[in-house]
Amino acid sequence: MAVILWALFAVALLPYLARLPVARAMNQLGGYDNHLPRAQQARLEGMGARANAAHYNSFEALQLFLAAVLGCVVSGNYDLTMQVLAWLYVGCRVAFILLYLLDYALLRSIVWVVGVGAVFSMIVRAALSV
Repeated sequence: MAVILWALFAVALLPYLARLPVARAMNQLGGYDNHLPRAQQARLEGMGARANAAHYNSFEALQLFLAAVLGCVVSGNYDLTMQVLAWLYVGCRVAFILLYLLDYALLRSIVWVVGVGAVFSMIVRAALSV
């Protein structure tokens, strides 16, 4: 189970790591506006806007992975396949963020589909284990 929990830690950390380029882009846009950061983020363009989208998408993606990990816990299924699927998802999320920053939209979408497939596979395998 520890392997899957470390994967959960990695996925939970990604939104915060994805935030770093957003803060940098905000600083380049006249300094970080801590009073109205979302208004400033709405004015970002290019890589800054893509970094902001990747940041928010990482929080959205975390919820689905939490459901899969909960399924593993409830079913007691932490086998090697589940561990591989969990870390495949982590790899897809890292690649997704990098591809978002680099503006490779099609490849990013393909990686997203693979990641979602991995996490749904975890959920289905957990449901079949109960």
